[in-house]
Amino acid sequence: MQHLLGIAMKDYFENDLKTKVFTRTNLIDAEEFPVDYFFREIEEMPPLEQAALELAYGKVLDVGCGAGAHAMYLQNVPSVERVEAIDVSPEAISVCQARGIAHARVQDVMLCQGKYDTILLLMNGTGICGKLSNLLPFLKHLKTLLAPEGQILVDSSDLIYLFENEEGEFVVPQAEKYYGEVEFTINYNGETEELDWLYLSYDKLQQAAKKAKLQCEKIADGSHFDYLARLY
Repeated sequence: MQHLLGIAMKDYFENDLKTKVFTRTNLIDAEEFPVDYFFREIEEMPPLEQAALELAYGKVLDVGCGAGAHAMYLQNVPSVERVEAIDVSPEAISVCQARGIAHARVQDVMLCQGKYDTILLLMNGTGICGKLSNLLPFLKHLKTLLAPEGQILVDSSDLIYLFENEEGEFVVPQAEKYYGEVEFTINYNGETEELDWLYLSYDKLQQAAKKAKLQCEKIADGSHFDYLARLY
């Protein structure tokens, strides 16, 4: 895998470029995405992300950490004992390390071991599942990483709004796959990367959590069909 987002983060960090990537899905037209978004301060983060960081405590695992915006903030929070930031992109992790994140490493969360008080999955944290069929084994594995009284904080968006008709009704076409499973394409510097990405309704998350024997509660709704949930 090319990890184009990680490469773009590294280019931005090392060269101070006004770096931009272009993303599109099979449901949404191409959009320009400024890479400096991955380097934002807490004041610039959406309310759901801020709420998640306020709830984080103890030993924290930041999954899919990117350039480390969340880990950078949490390193200075008194209630957080240690932050471990993981990402599958070597370029993203090199940026985290250069920025001073003490415990940043290249790792797939499905290969992760240890016990954590807080597991963070932000910026559509369910996305890394790729497909709905991967969600239950994903949650079961995360459960093995939780310390007693530990929590998983995850945000996502329900794409049902894309299927609203003129009468204001949501009509999802009959299809073999769940409507939140999207084919995500990233274009950067003449290169293209394609990956599966999962946007998840809260109801689907709640159903999977129950099967994984996890409690699930909605912490807050966002401004547009997005939400923050806590699993424990």
